[in-house]
Amino acid sequence: MIEAFVRALRCPADEVGLYPDEPMSRHTSFRIGGPADVLVSPKSERAVCDTVHAAREAGLPLTVLGNGSNVLVRDEGIRGVVLCIGSDYADIHTEGTRLTAQTGALLSVLSNEAQQAGLSGLEFAGGIPGSLGGALFMNAGAYDGQMADVVVRSRYYDAQADAVRTLTGEAHGFGYRTSVFRGHADWIALSAELQLKPGNPDEIRAKMDDFAQRRRDKQPLNYPSAGSTFKRPAGYFAGKLIQDAGLMGYTVGGAQVSEKHAGFVINRGGATCADVLAVMNHVQEEVLRQFGVRLEAEVRVL
Repeated sequence: MIEAFVRALRCPADEVGLYPDEPMSRHTSFRIGGPADVLVSPKSERAVCDTVHAAREAGLPLTVLGNGSNVLVRDEGIRGVVLCIGSDYADIHTEGTRLTAQTGALLSVLSNEAQQAGLSGLEFAGGIPGSLGGALFMNAGAYDGQMADVVVRSRYYDAQADAVRTLTGEAHGFGYRTSVFRGHADWIALSAELQLKPGNPDEIRAKMDDFAQRRRDKQPLNYPSAGSTFKRPAGYFAGKLIQDAGLMGYTVGGAQVSEKHAGFVINRGGATCADVLAVMNHVQEEVLRQFGVRLEAEVRVL
């Protein structure tokens, strides 16, 4: 069926990279995950759309991935086609106070681009290790900002209709760690336009540096992880609940609740997906037992 998928691709060969049996541990910040049947790296908007179209035509499941910073891939890998929208699809353009980028662009690169252009509003994104596509999907945010604050327009491929469409403003359906894209598996974000504000480049850089220092001080950045493992429950902080439950340092195999920040499950070396899920399940059970609070995973399991 992979052969049928390759035959169905309509874009030129130089616009797409094809990687059969590609270990997903190479494409996730957790450094965990078995092989994808075939991983596709698009280099153009046409290649993104054609990959989705070809997978549907070949009857293969399609998984869309950005920078892999908020996912956990199972040890058995991913069947079908993984569309990895990354650095090959990451053009950025600034005009006035608007920054437009393809969805493979990293948030760290976008925030630096904005800073150099004297544009404020993306300082919060500088330390988020995701791509623009992933940030749109989950309304990524940190400290004093979120994508909902800056995104004014996005373009996406509607696979059902085989057409490129546009979303503006509130149509994005942004909420806490969610957007309209979460409810439409057949919508693939292609690009987004961000409205920023004029600012002093030195002040913007100082703010970004402050956020970066806070991350280094509080988060276990020296170990592979997927960032915050659980969503913030209403009225609580997940990390505080986990810490108060006495679970800092709880370990299964190579996976551990960070001893630096209880909101992170980390890969201390050689962790499997099964190890991480065992830690997560135990944390959820204990927090529910001790405090009556249900923790919902922020990390997506693929």
